[in-house]
Amino acid sequence: MTIPRLVAFDLDDTLAPSKTAIDPRIGDLLLALAERVEVAIISGGQLQQFQTQVVERLPQTDAETLAQFHLMPTCGTQYYRLSPDGVSTVYAHKLTDDEKERALTAVREEAERLGLWEAEPWGDILEDRGSQITFSALGQRAPLDAKTAWDPTGEKKNTLRDAVAARIPDLEVRSGGSTSVDITHRGIDKAYGMRQLEQETGIALDDMLFVGDRLDEHGNDYPVLAMGVTCHAVDGWEDTAAFLDELIPTLPRR
Repeated sequence: MTIPRLVAFDLDDTLAPSKTAIDPRIGDLLLALAERVEVAIISGGQLQQFQTQVVERLPQTDAETLAQFHLMPTCGTQYYRLSPDGVSTVYAHKLTDDEKERALTAVREEAERLGLWEAEPWGDILEDRGSQITFSALGQRAPLDAKTAWDPTGEKKNTLRDAVAARIPDLEVRSGGSTSVDITHRGIDKAYGMRQLEQETGIALDDMLFVGDRLDEHGNDYPVLAMGVTCHAVDGWEDTAAFLDELIPTLPRR
């Protein structure tokens, strides 16, 4: 691939530090990119995170540019588009009440058994995101420095993931962000989201580029690399901004 028709991004630690708003520089770059190609954001986070971290921070622009954006929370089990009127739903595939209850029970009991249940978290540890159950070890509002220090090798997350997966084999259990474990329907990861993008947009995977910070073998971006999509690894939003500064001038305007 020389010129992508669509560029997809991870969110946390790729476009912005975990659970924080994008820098104005990223907002400007995303709009400049959307004037040339389609832009997708795929993350394990819920729609509200996309809105507060990205959508509400984008500079004002025209309807045609907004229409270039594809938002895929919970790794593509939900899909939304942008317009001047706000966010519109393309689809949302929810977990059943039974699936949610079994996932919540399994992850709490295994976290307690492994000594990974925080007594005084920053916000909720467990979150029902509709199509995904998320365990955040330190709570949803934990500060970035605490999250970074909690599990630098990923050993805690991977141990919890394996224990929970053994309890609910009919569901997918995977490492999420720096302190999180996500539970969805089977076969749901960022590769699933990319395939959904291909189906919905008609753009072939060979014409897509993915940018993420966790493309290592155990990272939650790795499934995109493993499926053969062209990927670019970054280390934080500043690295992403530098990459876009180089990429955007090479792309023709619509």
